[in-house]
Amino acid sequence: MRRFEFPDPLALLTGCVLLGAILSYVLPAGRYERRADPATGREVVVAGTYHHVARTPVGPFQTLVAIPKGAEDAASVIFLVFLAGAAFTVVDRTGALRRGVDMLVSACRDHPELVIPASCLAFATAGALENMQEEIIALVPVLIILTRRAGFDALTAVAMSIGAASVGAAFSPIDPFQVQIAQKLAGLPLLSGAQFRTAFLIVAVGFWIFGTVRHAQRHRIVPTSEDAPATEASGGRQVIVLGVVVAAFVFLVLGILRWGWDFDQLTALFLLMGIAAGLIGGLRVSGTAAGFAEGFRSMAYAAMLIGFARAIYVVLAQGQIVDTIVHGLFTPIAHLPVALAAVGMLGVQTLVHVPVPSVSGQAVLTMPVLVPLSDLLGLSRQITVLAYQYGAGLCELLTPTNGALMAVLVAAGVKYDRWLRFAVPMWGGLILLGIIAIAAANAIGLR
Repeated sequence: MRRFEFPDPLALLTGCVLLGAILSYVLPAGRYERRADPATGREVVVAGTYHHVARTPVGPFQTLVAIPKGAEDAASVIFLVFLAGAAFTVVDRTGALRRGVDMLVSACRDHPELVIPASCLAFATAGALENMQEEIIALVPVLIILTRRAGFDALTAVAMSIGAASVGAAFSPIDPFQVQIAQKLAGLPLLSGAQFRTAFLIVAVGFWIFGTVRHAQRHRIVPTSEDAPATEASGGRQVIVLGVVVAAFVFLVLGILRWGWDFDQLTALFLLMGIAAGLIGGLRVSGTAAGFAEGFRSMAYAAMLIGFARAIYVVLAQGQIVDTIVHGLFTPIAHLPVALAAVGMLGVQTLVHVPVPSVSGQAVLTMPVLVPLSDLLGLSRQITVLAYQYGAGLCELLTPTNGALMAVLVAAGVKYDRWLRFAVPMWGGLILLGIIAIAAANAIGLR
């Protein structure tokens, strides 16, 4: 009997697009009314306005059209992946990245497993600060070199990067794309409950580090020494190039948190970083251009997966069933006791995140519906935000509609089913931690 093989990510996402089209024939079409929200600058739904509308099923050809439409909608993210990946390819050609990896591995020579908590903490911090996801795709080749030289497998690289970043974002007290938008929509002061969230963030990241280290120790590999790139800068130039990379990430965080940068500005920043690294590293114009071209080729498949993932939402939106799914999932919560309602919100937010893969998009879709419901139930709005954070944020670890996750897995050469075998038990533990946090918040009357 032939052994079942999990489908390739491209086939899996295409199947999800087709499933979305089929659901547009099965589920009733409906929508909420929407209004402009001055606090967030976004359109939000108006609670209690859900109503049925005429069906708009998505036909076979429309389904195919949804794929380039999804790529078009995700164009800014796709360009970020292309330019960031190309920029790091240029940096790698100078030998600077490998020099930095050598320095880190040498510093941890006696205890190579220390590479894992150090990396997890760095990415979890980035996730908590600015919900880092797509930016990680370009770093995968470097992370693979790092883990191989330390004697760990490729899954470890995925876990300590996008895995840790997702955990950091899910439990963050400050993430502008998740908790801050949700708190604005709930009418709560920004950073309210920050100490409570930070306490559980520390526990969650510690749990993730423990699981990642345990996996790495159980799947040790023979450390490898990658060949040096064909063109290398001198030692002094390599240090300067590393300084350029560090400076770029400093500006990335400042740009997001202080200057309101979006994907277009980040793409321009990585383009500038790549050009500066190539010229400083001695690649000259031709070598820098060749590095960008090589990077474009290496990122093509990962970048297109993001477009396919976005196409799933495009099909659901064209079939006008996104609001129907949200309405159908949240309506039963109104009949639950207060304590169970909070846990129910967490579970439903997890399910909603599969068809709505944007955490900020999910906030503007669900929070206006849940806030009046929580007021009627006597449930703290802060707990409603927690349920959204933990449900949507932790679902990022599993859902195939998370284009960044699928792209990182492809870039790292890790099969999706293998990732699930590692991530599902970890996700279960973190969900349990989220439930404990909600119960604690309810017990202390967190507002």
